[in-house]
Order: sequence, then structure tokens, then C-alpha cells
Amino acid sequence: MDNSERAKPERKKASDFPQGLLDLLDSYVHGVIGRRQFIAGAQKFATGAVSAAALVEMLRPNYAWAIQVPEDDPRIKAQVVAVPSPNGNGHIDCYLVRPAGNSGKLPGVIVVHENRGLNPYIKDVARRLAIAGYMAMAPDGLTSVGGYSGDDENGAKLFQQVDGAKMREDFYAAALYLKARPDCSGKLGAVGFCFGGGVVNYLAVRLGPELAAAVPFYGVQPSAEDAAKIRAPTNAQYAELDTRITGGWPAFDASLTKAGVTHEGHIYPGANHGFHNDTTPRYDEAAAKEAWQRTLDWFNKYLKA
Repeated sequence: MDNSERAKPERKKASDFPQGLLDLLDSYVHGVIGRRQFIAGAQKFATGAVSAAALVEMLRPNYAWAIQVPEDDPRIKAQVVAVPSPNGNGHIDCYLVRPAGNSGKLPGVIVVHENRGLNPYIKDVARRLAIAGYMAMAPDGLTSVGGYSGDDENGAKLFQQVDGAKMREDFYAAALYLKARPDCSGKLGAVGFCFGGGVVNYLAVRLGPELAAAVPFYGVQPSAEDAAKIRAPTNAQYAELDTRITGGWPAFDASLTKAGVTHEGHIYPGANHGFHNDTTPRYDEAAAKEAWQRTLDWFNKYLKA
């Protein structure tokens, strides 16, 4: 059966919810408030027909929506590799995907997850890159606490148990490993979402000229001092309604310009933080498709040339 023919559950859109509720969700997802406060806040948006509990359920990720490239797709070959991370948590497990039947050297792309761990959405993003001709590797930052458990709320709790500095070392070790693999062309790119967008910016700082292209989606920007170390052509993606993160773009833009870094920044009108994640109502189809095409175009230009 063609993937387009696969039945998917009915999807709720951001416009189906009050913006205040989506802003509340953003605060919850990023640890500003706890679950109890989130549910109490959602009560303000409940109606006689829809309870606060029902609203919370509607906002949960539905990973059936994220399957664009099935795990058993014959176009790809996937495996899990354990990458040593001596300065981090010892090792980090990574989901490595490449086009099936291609034994030549390919450019590599690190895919960095949100602050929930290596969930099905991020693994699917890696598979999307594989069918586009890349060797994509998605590390699981929760490896040291047992890995992504299959539940995003538990993933958020586990995230708090991992030393942030050591986790960054794990991602750095994964990037070096992918770049040095004998089946990698040596051209390395990085794409990440939310927390992962911030990690992409971190890797751009840390790797300097060793990173050939960076595409952070709504990621926290580095300081001006750190941004001056970036050499990778950077294409940043932001949501208009995500003022918490998007507000940092002008300063980042100025820093990259001063450093002479080739870069672009795109702010999608009416989009919320997480607009590329096609498992939640914050998904914005038009913005996600446009941003993804820009991602592929950027990698094609700087990794395949």
C-alpha cells in the first residue's frame, strides 16, 4: 500500500484551540509549569461539551500522524549503533538510516530530538532524510537513563535526570562519529527541533568549520561570543507566535552577519512553536512543508556539492 493511502486518525489543528491554551501547553512542554498547573490552567478553556481532561488528551502527540516513511520501507536500511562518549555518559545509542542499495559514501546528517527523547517523529525525520539521499543519524539523549520509553511525559521526567553538559558531549561525540564513518563523505549537516534546534546551534559553535550545514528549528540561540565561532552555513526556522525563541533571532542574525557566516532566517506567519512536529495540533502543514523543503535545499547545496 502506498504511504499516501494509509489511513490516519483525524487531526486537530492549532486553530481548533484557543491560543492561550497552546501557550499554556508550550509552558508545560518546556518545564515552566508542571502537569498539575497545566491541567488547572486548561480548566479555564473547558466548556460544557469539552472538559479540561479532554482538552489535554486532544493535545497529546499521536505518533501515527508522523509516519511518512514506515520503518519497513524497502527504500531504507536502518540500524542502532552505540557510539562511545568518554566525556559524556559513556555511550549514546543512535538510530542510523541510509538509502537501501547504496554502498557508496554519503553525506551525513545528525538529527536532534526535542526534550522528550528519540520519539517516533524524530526517527521518521531521519528516514525522510535517508530517502532524500543522506545517511541520517538520530542520537537518543536519554540513553544513560534507559532511552526513550515510548511515553513523552515520562521522557520529560527522564530528561531532568540527565546532566545537560554530559548530554551535549554525547551529541558532540555522535557528530564526530558520523563524520568519521568510512561510508560518510565527510560532509556533515545537523538539523534539530526545539531542544534539538539549540543543540544544532551548539554543534555549530563547537565544530566550527567541521560542520558543513546547520538547520535549527526554533532553537535557543548561542551568545554573540559563541556565535562568532560558527562557520557552518545556517538556515534557521522560526514560528511567529513563538516569541520566547523567535525574539532571539535578530541578535543571532546580527552575530552571524558580523562573523561573515552565510545564513538565512525564516519566520512562519501564524505558526506556533513545534510547527514541524506532525504529531500534535501545533503542526502547521504549510509552514512545515515549506521549512522542510528549505532544509532539503540547504543540505543539497552544502552537503552534496
